[in-house]
Order: sequence, then C-alpha cells, then structure tokens
Amino acid sequence: RKPMKSADIKKIRKKMEKTLDNARFEHTLGVAYTAACLAMRYDVDITKAQVAGLLHDCAKCLTNEKRISICKKHNIQMNEAELKNPQLLHAKVGSFLAMEEFDIHDQDIINAILNHTTGRPDMSPLEKIIYIADYIEPGRKQAPNLTTIRNMAFEDLNRALLMILEDTLSYLKSTGSVVDVMTQKTYDFYSQCS
Repeated sequence: RKPMKSADIKKIRKKMEKTLDNARFEHTLGVAYTAACLAMRYDVDITKAQVAGLLHDCAKCLTNEKRISICKKHNIQMNEAELKNPQLLHAKVGSFLAMEEFDIHDQDIINAILNHTTGRPDMSPLEKIIYIADYIEPGRKQAPNLTTIRNMAFEDLNRALLMILEDTLSYLKSTGSVVDVMTQKTYDFYSQCS
C-alpha cells in the first residue's frame, strides 16, 4: 500500500465539507488540526493523524435509520446502548465508511475512528490522539477542566486521557445517560496504569 500524501488529505477534506453540516465540518477541521499538533509532539505520523481527524465523524451527519441499516447490511454488531441511542453508532459506521468510501486500510487509522467516542483499553498513540483531539479542539467550549486537559494533552497523553474519561463518566452518570461498557473498561484500564 502506498503511504498517504497531502493530496489525499485535500481530497478527503473536500469530500467531508460536502458531507457534513457547517458546525460539524468546523469541528472536524479543529480535530484534524489538533491531532496533527499532538502527533508532532509525540512523534506519531502526522498525515495519519490528519486523516483520522478528518474522518472521525464521517458518519455523524447520517440519519439514525441510515446508520442502523448500514450496520444490519454489513453485519456490524450493535449493543444495547447503541440501539437506544444510534448516535453512538457513528464511530463504528465511520470506520466502515473510511474503508469503503475513502479506501483507508491502515488499521491504526481505522481503530482511531472506531474508538474515538468510547476509547478502549490499551490504545495506540494515534487512537489516544484522536480521542483527545476530539475533546480539546479549539472549537470546544463547554467541557469542565478543559484548560487543564488541554495543557496536560501536550505533557502526558495517558493523564489527559484519564481526565477526559473521568469527566465523561461523571457527566454521563449525573445526567442519567447510558454509559457504554467500553468507556468504563477504558477508564478502569487507564486508572490502573497511572
């Protein structure tokens, strides 16, 4: 397989601009940009970080019906939380679309898209970068401890990851939302590592 070039990035960016609404496209550019910065800091492939950042939400603007039908058609497993809230399927469907529609076959990029909402135990540096960039990109305003987490992201990826997981879990619990099993597993894994 040929390595990705900046021309591929331009093509992907153009296609995402057509696919996503304005706010989501702005967020996507923010994530790609932040991921590239973190990749520079941690010596991770910058092009891969940009591609994963650009594609992480490629299924976000599909309807819930469309996401569910793609899963059924291609035997993509859906859990109870995802069936209750099909928004959560955008990561699984996104990783599938990255392969099918964007011809991405780099497993690390696919995993980064797949795991950017829940995380998973023992993530690669690229997966951590996309997970964190999604949370700290410049357009994000609401999240608690955002300034601290933004600083930490450039000092220690694992600590930043754990802080995000803590805030995410306490937010989900305080609002009575369904907590995806994988988010809890990821938190348990990284809290034991620290």
